[in-house]
Amino acid sequence: MDTINVSLSRFNGQSKLLVRSLLSGASGAHRALSVFHSQQRADPGLSLSSFIETLCQDEITCAPMEAQPLTVKPLVCLFPALFKQNLLSFLHLVHSILPRTAVLHLLKCLSQDPHPSPWVSTLVRQLQRNLGAHSEEPLYTLLCSQRLKELSQRLVGSGETEGWAKCFSGHSVESGSQSASGLSVLGTQRKRKSSFVASDGDETGQQSKRIKVDVCGSECLDAEEQSVKEEISGRRENDAVAETSAEELQPAPDQPCDALPEHIKVAVLQIKELLESQTEWDQSSTDVFKVLNECDPGQVELLCSTLRLPDLPQQTLPKLCSSILAPSPDLSYSTAATLIKSLLLEKVLSLSEPASRCLVTAVTMLCSRCPRPMCHALIEPVLVEKNIGNPQAELLNRLIEGCLDSHYRLLVLQMTFRIAWSEAVLSIIHSLLDSKPDLSEELFTKFTEQLVSQGPQFTKSVQFAKMMLTVLTKYSTYVTAAHKQSLHGCLMLNETFLKKSLQAALKRIRHS
Repeated sequence: MDTINVSLSRFNGQSKLLVRSLLSGASGAHRALSVFHSQQRADPGLSLSSFIETLCQDEITCAPMEAQPLTVKPLVCLFPALFKQNLLSFLHLVHSILPRTAVLHLLKCLSQDPHPSPWVSTLVRQLQRNLGAHSEEPLYTLLCSQRLKELSQRLVGSGETEGWAKCFSGHSVESGSQSASGLSVLGTQRKRKSSFVASDGDETGQQSKRIKVDVCGSECLDAEEQSVKEEISGRRENDAVAETSAEELQPAPDQPCDALPEHIKVAVLQIKELLESQTEWDQSSTDVFKVLNECDPGQVELLCSTLRLPDLPQQTLPKLCSSILAPSPDLSYSTAATLIKSLLLEKVLSLSEPASRCLVTAVTMLCSRCPRPMCHALIEPVLVEKNIGNPQAELLNRLIEGCLDSHYRLLVLQMTFRIAWSEAVLSIIHSLLDSKPDLSEELFTKFTEQLVSQGPQFTKSVQFAKMMLTVLTKYSTYVTAAHKQSLHGCLMLNETFLKKSLQAALKRIRHS
C-alpha cells in the first residue's frame, strides 16, 4: 500500500482518477473508461500521453529477496497484477486514439517485470498484435489447446476432432508459457460452436448445455477454460468462470435478461447466488455490485426485474444496501432512483404497521447517501398515494428528521403543494415545519395559499390545528399583513379546542 501511495504522487490530478479507477477491482477497466470519457467531455483536448509517460518512468524500489537491495523498474511494474490487467484492457479499448509509439513503450516496460502473471503476458501480446507489432504467435498454450479439444469432443459426444478442436490442429504452440488465455482465436470459434449445437436439434442442444454446466462444476474451469471470450474487454477470470452458466439466466425466450450484455448477465447470476445464500458476504461478494456503475438506466431496470428485487425479504435489505453502496460512492442518480424504487417503494406502500428494523435501516442508509433519488423515487410516490396511513408517515418523518438537510426538506415541502392533503400528509408537513427549513418569502406565500385552500376540509382536525399553531409561532416573522388576513379567515372555520390558542397567536403577530 505504501508503494501505491508513493506511485500515486507521481501523477497529476486527472491521471490519479484513472489510476484509482484501475485499482478499483475487476471492473476497473470499464470504470477508467467512464472516467476518461467524462474528462474528455470536460476537456476535449485531453491526452493520455502524460499518463502513459508517468507509468514508464523509472522508480527505485527495494528488492530484499534478491542479491541487490535496490533495483530500478518502470513505475508500472510496481503496481499489482490486477491494475496491470485493467490497464491493458483499458488501453485495448482506447488504443486507436493513442500514439502507437507511446503504447509500445509502455508494453516494453511491462515486459521488464521479472514475474509477470500469465494473464498480463497474454494481454500484452494481444495488444502488440492489435498494434501490428507482434508475430502471429498463438496466445494459447499446448495445455490450453488439449483441454479445449477434450471439451469440444465432449460437446459433440464422439471421439472425432471437430468443432473447436479442428482449428487447433494446424497450429504450433509454445509449451514453456503458462498463459491461460486463448482470446483471439476462441472468439471466432465460439460462434462456430453455437451453430454446431443448433444443427443437432433441441435434444442435442439441451444435452450440450448440461455438459457445459457439469464441466464448470466438476473441473472449476481452470485458467485455460476461463480464457474463452469474444474479445479483450476488461472482463476478469471470475466472469469467464460463470460464462458457460449464464444461459441459466434465460429460462424463457421472453426473459428480460436477454437484453443485457454478457458481463452484466454474469454479474446478475453472481448477485442472485449471493441473495440466495445463507452465508456472510465477504469483500469479493461486495465487488460484484460494481457492475451497477457500468449499467445505463434501462439495464438497471432489467437487472432489478431479473433479480426480482421487489420480492426480496426485508431481512436481506440492510446487507444488500450496504453492499450496493460500499463500492459505489459515485452511484448515479438514475441508478440510485431505480434501485430505491425496486427495493423499497412497494414495501413502504404496503405497510399496515410500523416499519421493521430492517426496512428502516435500509431506507435510512439509502436516504443518507442518495437524498435526491430518495425524494423523487420514494418520498414523492408515497405522498401522492391517497391511502397512506400512519406507518408511512412515521417512516417519512424519520427520514425528514434524521437524513434530509434543509434543501431536501424544502423540496419535500414543495411536493405537498401538488397533492390533496390527508391526516398522514399533515403529520409529514408538521414534521417538516418543526425542522425549521430556510423558507423564502415566495415559498411561505405558496404554503399559506395551500393552508387557506385546503383548510376547510380540516375544520375538526387537531393535526391541522397543531400545524397551524406551529406556523403562527415558529414562522411569525414571515407573516405579512396579507398573510394575516388570509389566515384569520381560515382560523374562523376551526372547530377544535385549539381555536382560541390559534387566534391569540395570530393576534400577537405585529407588523412594522
